[in-house]
Amino acid sequence: MTALLFGILTVVLVGPAPEALSRAQWPIRAPRAAMTLWQAIALAAVLSAFSCGLAIAANLLAPGRDGTPTTHPLHEIERIGLPLWSVYVGVFALTLLIGGRLVFTTIRVGLRTRARRASHRQLIDILDRCDRSDASHPLFARDVRMIDVEQPLAYCLPGLRQRVVVSEGVVHRLTRDELIAVIAHERAHLRARHDLVLEAFIALHEAFPRFVRSSSALDAVELLVEALADDQAVRATTPTTLGRALVACADAVAPRGAMAVGGPTTLARVHRLRDDRSTRLVAITAYCGAAAILVVPTLAVAIPWLTELSRLVSAA
Repeated sequence: MTALLFGILTVVLVGPAPEALSRAQWPIRAPRAAMTLWQAIALAAVLSAFSCGLAIAANLLAPGRDGTPTTHPLHEIERIGLPLWSVYVGVFALTLLIGGRLVFTTIRVGLRTRARRASHRQLIDILDRCDRSDASHPLFARDVRMIDVEQPLAYCLPGLRQRVVVSEGVVHRLTRDELIAVIAHERAHLRARHDLVLEAFIALHEAFPRFVRSSSALDAVELLVEALADDQAVRATTPTTLGRALVACADAVAPRGAMAVGGPTTLARVHRLRDDRSTRLVAITAYCGAAAILVVPTLAVAIPWLTELSRLVSAA
């Protein structure tokens, strides 16, 4: 029964829940709460999947005729039969394989992204055209780099040596206040380390086979991190100024591993800046939902199962 409940919970958290949340309209109005809910769903889905596999494999430790847990493979086969024993062992091996693949994918994504950023950062430092004689100008900050490119570019490179990169094409399009808004937006990404959030979802996305994974969660989280950075930029300027800057940089692009200020989400973000409806109730509901997703299954299913598993291991 425990494995069945974990299995049902996993299916719901992997399929219907993310799909419904990705289609909802409210997350962009309360991006911080929605991000918390997305992280709770992802974490609960992973934990439920592992718990389902381990709960099935724990049947190998069920008490034998003498009341003590059966731990020897031959005794387990004798007690439950070879077909069922093979299923339990196969599920346990598959659970370990999935866990290993998730760890490997997380490490691979992190190393690959950091290597790409390091090489790009060196190139940007070489191509930098900023004249830092006027320290009051937003372009002349130590973390800002300007490159001689007519195409609009505005993005950031996270890491220990953070960079905000803009092109001359963007500088010529924007006013001083709009440029301040763009730089504030990129610095918000850097301060909040939104790159780590995206890396976690990218790793989770790549860890699953193509025929079962969906990009809806990753796309939704990418929109939310941009909305969070917009909120910080608004504090440095005004919603109108940021909106004009976003429209001017709508066709801005960025290399892989960086986060651009423009892109396909620009229209939704500009409309959001004009929405002054209160989001407090929406945010509170989302936070409560995130807590329930993590806490309720743990209290209702995981703790009794872990208690029984601990008892069996102790009896062995």
